[in-house]
Amino acid sequence: MKRLYKIAVMGLFLADFVRAEEAGVNLFILSGQSNMSRLELKDEFIPAVEKEFGKEAVLVVKDAMPAQHIKRWYKLWTPANGVTPAGNGDLYDRLMTKVNAATTGVKVKTITLIWMQGESDSQNDGALYEPSLLGLFDQIKSDLKRTDINFVIGRISDFTDRNKAFALNWEMIRKTQVKVGESGPRFGWIDTDDLNDGVDDKGKEVENDLHCSVEGRKIMGQRFSAKAIELIKRNAAGKY
Repeated sequence: MKRLYKIAVMGLFLADFVRAEEAGVNLFILSGQSNMSRLELKDEFIPAVEKEFGKEAVLVVKDAMPAQHIKRWYKLWTPANGVTPAGNGDLYDRLMTKVNAATTGVKVKTITLIWMQGESDSQNDGALYEPSLLGLFDQIKSDLKRTDINFVIGRISDFTDRNKAFALNWEMIRKTQVKVGESGPRFGWIDTDDLNDGVDDKGKEVENDLHCSVEGRKIMGQRFSAKAIELIKRNAAGKY
């Protein structure tokens, strides 16, 4: 009787293991410029997604660099003169090297791209941002051979409320990010307008700053994780 009990318990354990293996991991890819580069994953993003899906079912890859134009990610970015610059997409290649290394031999169930970038495009390239953003999304779908990728966009802040010199392009990019973020069930966006007041990393009081405050950055990470979870659950067809 004890032997039968042990066999039954072992059978349940193996069944749970097989189900876990079949389920795969939820992959979160985070990229962008300065506000993303300052995001502390272990404190400001990972806890929420691990709580939702379980530690073993979460895989997070981040690669970001301050003060970078979207052409560093989107390989087909072309300026108004029609001449595509050499070197487009070098940061994208660096990001994908990390993604490919992290996912080798791993079953990936869902993929969510989380993007916080756009400030550097505001100087003169606002009109090019929408095709570039959508092009980047198509690029990653093609490279990962997945059509079911979720896309969360952080809208750049209200920094230009006190910086009018490049407000036109800045506002154009903000509108584009909302437009794309509301364009389908796999898209979403978060607001950062209230996250750039407070105390910065140097202990200085800031207001409508280019960067999130220390507390604002924490909230940004929480908003990103909440929106990512929302999209995954929305598109999971009742699996969660």
